[in-house]
Formats: sequence, C-alpha cells, structure tokens
Amino acid sequence: MGSIDPPKPEPPTAGVPPPSEAEPEGGGTEAEGAAKKRKWSVLPLEVGTRVMCRWRDGKYHPVKVIERRKLPSGGSNDYEYYVHYTEFNRRLDEWVKLEQLDLDSVETVVDEKVEDKVTGLKMTRHQKRKIDETHVEGHEELDAASLREHEEFTKVKNIATIELGRYEIETWYFSPFPPEYNECSKLYFCEFCLNFMKRKEQLQRHMRKCDLKHPPGDEIYRSGTLSMFEVDGKKNKVYGQNLCYLAKLFLDHKTLYYDVDLFLFYVLCECDERGCHIVGYFSKEKHSEESYNLACILTLPPYQRKGYGKFLIAFSYELSKKEGKVGTPERPLSDLGLVSYKGYWTRVLLDILKKHKGNISIKELSDMTAIKADDILSTLQSLELIQYRKGQHVICADPKVLDRHLKAAGRGGLEVDVSKLIWTPYREQG
Repeated sequence: MGSIDPPKPEPPTAGVPPPSEAEPEGGGTEAEGAAKKRKWSVLPLEVGTRVMCRWRDGKYHPVKVIERRKLPSGGSNDYEYYVHYTEFNRRLDEWVKLEQLDLDSVETVVDEKVEDKVTGLKMTRHQKRKIDETHVEGHEELDAASLREHEEFTKVKNIATIELGRYEIETWYFSPFPPEYNECSKLYFCEFCLNFMKRKEQLQRHMRKCDLKHPPGDEIYRSGTLSMFEVDGKKNKVYGQNLCYLAKLFLDHKTLYYDVDLFLFYVLCECDERGCHIVGYFSKEKHSEESYNLACILTLPPYQRKGYGKFLIAFSYELSKKEGKVGTPERPLSDLGLVSYKGYWTRVLLDILKKHKGNISIKELSDMTAIKADDILSTLQSLELIQYRKGQHVICADPKVLDRHLKAAGRGGLEVDVSKLIWTPYREQG
C-alpha cells in the first residue's frame, strides 16, 4: 500500500548547518549572523516543542514534538523527532528528520505540568471539567488520570508497517506487542493464522508449514467470494490475541483484551484459489448484560471504502435477529464508528418508513430491525422526524423529507444475503 507523493520543495535553510565562522557568508550583516546562532541554539529540540514541519504534501503544518532519539552516527544535535500534527488525527504521527522542521518557527517550550498547575488555579471547577471532557474524545470510558497514562504509554507508534498477504500496510497507532518486538519497525503476519514474525525469511518458512487457508472456526456465511467465520476466543486463544494485536495498530480507542475467552470473533474474508484472506472483523461478548451485539469493529486499510464496514454492521444485526433480541454497539463509539452507525440506522429505519402504510411505533421498528429503541429514538430525533405529543413520541414521515435524508445517508454498502447465513446462537450451541 502507499501513494506517490507530490514532488517536495527544497527544504528551508533551517535544516542546513550554519557556517562555522561567526561572520555570516556572502557579506551578510551581523544581525543575520546572530539570528542564525539563535536559531541553532534551540537544538536539540525538547519534547513538547511546537514547530512547523514539512509534511508529505510538501506544505508546512504545525506539530508538537512527542519524542526524540539520537541518530547513531551523528553529532550532539543529530536527532530525529516523533511529531504529532496538531491539525490531524494521531494516526499520522511519525518520525521526521531535522531538515523537515522550520527552526524559525520554534515556539518556547512550556512545561505542561507547570502550565496545568498555573491554569488550574485560575479555572473554575466547571471550566476544568469542560477541558477534561474535550481531551477524552474517543476514550469516554477512561477518567482523566487513566487517559493521561494511556496517552503517555501509547504516544509513540512502535510498529511502522506490517506485511499481510499481498499488502504492505502503514500502521496508525501503537500496539502493545511483547517486549521482544520492541526494536522492530516492521512485522510480517501470516494472513491465515495471524502469527507475526520479525523477518521475511521467518514468514516464508512458516508459510511452508502452516496448513491453515482460512481463519480457525466455523464458516457461517458464504456468498460469492465473501465468507464469514465465527472464531471462539476460548477455543482459539492465540488467534484471538493475535487479531487483537493486529487490530490495535489501526484502532486508537481499543482496549486490548488478553483474556479473549469471553469473546466471539466474526472474521470477514475474500476467498480465491489461494485461500480466504482477512478483510476485517467484529467481535462481541458471548454474554452481554447491556445487550451489546458488537464490541469492536475494523476494516483493514486496503479494503476500506468498499462497503465492508457497513456489511459488518448489518451482519451484527442479522445475528441479533437470529437470537431474537435487540442489540446495540458497545460504547464508546469512535468518531468514525458513530458516523457509520448513524448512516446504517438512518437507511434501515427510513426504508421501512417509506414502505409502511399507516402508523408505526418505535417498539415495532425495534422488533423489525433488532435496533435498540434508544438508538431509534436518537436517530429519528437527529433527523427531526419525531415529535412529542400528548405524552408520546409521534413519527412524522413526509416522503420528500425521507428521500432527502436517505440521499444524505449515502449508499448502503454490500447486502447481507440472509439465506446464506447458517448459524446457531452461542447460547444454543452444545
């Protein structure tokens, strides 16, 4: 995987060492020489420094230095820096070289712990809570202290790329692989058993011995080239843990469960003559007190934007229908997850409202779709399709309004052919 980046402009003078002489070259003024000296006096940059950095689009963007490491064959100022692009998601954090940084733009480093103490004295309790709330986006299950610990522990992406089947994939986030993999920037995964190795030769040897051509577990769905396998975390513990390690590379908010016994994994594959190749998956608890029908969901980057994420969501609800109960995804949802679910709920509910003659209640909609009543209510309220009259909610389904919302919700993705689903709910197995 990858893209061809546009030609990069010549880096600014910030990345070029200054002349050794105090007098600047080319007849420059003493003021210019002093400015160059000041610029180079900031090196090496401290963790927490804010500076402009040249990104892959050839433009400069504001970054914050998260970590630094000394280059093995360099002088006292020869470091590379791990930076967070403050305009973008953490998945784009990366190691950069000094020449990508514009040292003229360096901002004074402020010790954030001191800054927090100072500003904390000036803020009301309500203001402090508001700031804490904005910091926990995507991590609503963590308190402020746990969130800081999480961000500190996961701040630097440990694995830069993985090889999985015919794809080389750039990773997005930190994943807590065992300590012996600390020095690896690239890992090689067997696409069938998901064992991971440090070197290509190890993978090649493994592939000659690995007799799996699909995920372990039962194939519960086959339609054309698509297959879905149900993998029991208790029966296939190593596979379940390896899947979690893999998923964490692309999910910032995921809590890694080493105890996978309590979960079922539904692994979606594209099949050809070489075997069944993992596209994505979702997991669910075997027994959920909160009616969760999905704990975690991921479509791997090479397969994104092809409708597979919507397919996985729809599949989770088809399983709920087979179980005869309503379901809802585990909270918190990521920002992208929430968008996907709102799109799914909108399409399913509005399709029914378009075809239905006469009145219909939220309870009836829930029974038909296996969508939890709270999710139906919040979806219809966000679309302004529901009113509260005489002590009850009334759905207002004007056909033109429904069409407009359906168009905005986009395409539904790949259809789940329920006739191809052969599955027994977990509680009835054995």
